[in-house]
Amino acid sequence: MKKFDFSNIVNINLFSIRKLTILGFTLVAFPLVLALLYSASQVTQLSHQSTSAIFNVAELVKTNRKINFTLVKMERSASQFLILKDPDLFTAYLKHEKDILKTIAINKLFETDSSLRILSSEFTDVIANVHRYLTSHELKESSLDSLKLQFTQLVSIRKKIAEQSNTLLISQAEEIKKSANDVRYDMLKSLLIIPFTLIIAAIFIFLITKPLKQLLSKIHNLALGNFEEKVVFNGSPEVKEIADALEVMRKRLHALELQKSSFIRHISHELKTPLAAIREGTELLYDNSVGELNAEQQEISNIIRSSVTRLQRLIEDLLDFNIVLDSTSLQDLETVELTVLIDNVLQQRSLDIKRKNLTVNHNKSPIKLKVNGKQLSVVLDNLLSNAIKYSTNNDDITIDCSISNGQLKLAVIDQGSGITKNQQEKIFDAFYQGTPAENTNIKGSGLGLTIVKELLMRLNGSIKMKSDTGIKSGTAMTIYLPNAFHERTDVGGKN
Repeated sequence: MKKFDFSNIVNINLFSIRKLTILGFTLVAFPLVLALLYSASQVTQLSHQSTSAIFNVAELVKTNRKINFTLVKMERSASQFLILKDPDLFTAYLKHEKDILKTIAINKLFETDSSLRILSSEFTDVIANVHRYLTSHELKESSLDSLKLQFTQLVSIRKKIAEQSNTLLISQAEEIKKSANDVRYDMLKSLLIIPFTLIIAAIFIFLITKPLKQLLSKIHNLALGNFEEKVVFNGSPEVKEIADALEVMRKRLHALELQKSSFIRHISHELKTPLAAIREGTELLYDNSVGELNAEQQEISNIIRSSVTRLQRLIEDLLDFNIVLDSTSLQDLETVELTVLIDNVLQQRSLDIKRKNLTVNHNKSPIKLKVNGKQLSVVLDNLLSNAIKYSTNNDDITIDCSISNGQLKLAVIDQGSGITKNQQEKIFDAFYQGTPAENTNIKGSGLGLTIVKELLMRLNGSIKMKSDTGIKSGTAMTIYLPNAFHERTDVGGKN
């Protein structure tokens, strides 16, 4: 299945990082702002509806209470007027009648609700009958019962008005509840915008960071010394400008590296040619091949012989260091049998091992790994050389190999006097030389472990050191390398 590439959605070559960032922010913020405005509108509408309902409740309660209170006063004034025929009582009745009619008239719900409108019309009709009855000239004492009957009718209508008011209030409360549920549901639906905006944000993060990661990969290649691969990049203007600057830097670094590698190769070759003649002549003098030497001459010959050996070792380290500098010839990976590689290194150091009567224990685990064989050989040679140099006669050196999650763990352990704490932080520095081994007169160059660390970095590996000072405490140098796998399950023994 073809892998989907988000960069196909937008041609990022047309956008600078700033424009792409602004576009992404706009596309993420726009739906969120719309959802926020919609939610605010819904909440505002619900707030207005709730406010109106509360106002209507208050008005209805106030109206019903006033109708009830005023109706009692009307009945009392009308009854007293009917008996006493006092004009002041009729005036009081008229005032109460006016108040109750005004109370009904100013309440808008009595106009908007059809049931209340009908009941209020019946109520005002009965009041009009009472008014006409009281202003009639044919009033009798028996008319009091008729008046009470009309007020009983008014009370019945008032109760119906109260019941309808309660029904109306319940209806409005239910409507508000339904509206609140609708708003809640709409707001929950608006939350669906969040995953959508997250997807948009993820797409634009990918579009912005992808070219930066590609640049980081190219910078990493330069850090590893891979100057052959050109830095070519088609992307946003800012990233392309950085890529062009990296390409200029790559060319300059490549030219400088070629010059350094060429210089070191030539100078090493030029040094080795006369050195071979000097060494051969020194050996002839030392072996008394051209005549017997006296004690002083023999001592001078021994000094020259030791110095020539040291100079040869320095030139070899310089050539190894050139391997680190000359990355152009070391980029190819190959499948290497670890046991064969270790055996070759041990064979090269066999004389040094025999000279000190050392025992090398190597668990010949059938491990293969994809690596640059020449680089790894230089790493192993330097680690073994250090272990031999700092071991005393008849000591053991252990080479332990294992695999965990496709990673090789290889430890070279000696039984030397160990490395002090203040030296452990410096031994990987170039040209740093720690305390020399007690049983050797040949000084190193201080490049061995520097070469090891640099080459392991190029192999995407690492190195750790554990060392304790004291007799037979020893030092363990452990390297870790990726791309390792077992060839078979049989195990080996000793060398």
